[in-house]
Amino acid sequence: MEVKVDSGWAKAEAGDWLTGRAQPAAFTGKVTVKALKGFVVPDRAFVRSVKADGVIYCSASDAPFLTRLDALPDEPLHLVSEKLLLAPFASRSGAKAVKLIPFSFQRSTPVTEFKGGWAMAATKSRVTRVAIEDGDTLTVRPESVVAWIGNQPTGFCPRLSIWNVVLPCPPKNLAYTFHGPATVWFEGGCPPPTRRQRARMIVA
Repeated sequence: MEVKVDSGWAKAEAGDWLTGRAQPAAFTGKVTVKALKGFVVPDRAFVRSVKADGVIYCSASDAPFLTRLDALPDEPLHLVSEKLLLAPFASRSGAKAVKLIPFSFQRSTPVTEFKGGWAMAATKSRVTRVAIEDGDTLTVRPESVVAWIGNQPTGFCPRLSIWNVVLPCPPKNLAYTFHGPATVWFEGGCPPPTRRQRARMIVA
């Protein structure tokens, strides 16, 4: 299953697709959009199953940069679920929640896994790719991680106390550290909203 990309839009033909939760933005014919089923589905809140008998058009207004990521047949591609735009449904092989804070699921990152085929990511900035050699490491801010192939990253924090694990007060300078051999895709950093901005978002 192939897709055409033009001016920040992905155009796909009829078929079974996995898309972001606000997709498709437009379509011809009939489209059925459903949430994923299952008892434990970490990426359920971020992706949708789409069955289309016509053309679908996918684009994210807040993430205009599209990157195609090709999965290997014998090693999964891990894509941050929130950044998925479009992929063949048959390519999805599973999902997981990757911990950022050790021993805690606070601020864990839902990740969708693909084997064979491909997936299209939609990001707020351009994406770069870094290959990590065996024995080397790469540390990436959580909001910048897009996808990886290889070893699962570990959460990193310069100073972590027991209160950060027990209470909902995340520590500062959290990051993911990737250990080679691995290939990592990431985008530009984005500062977290201030307390005043968060209050405005809640009121709105």
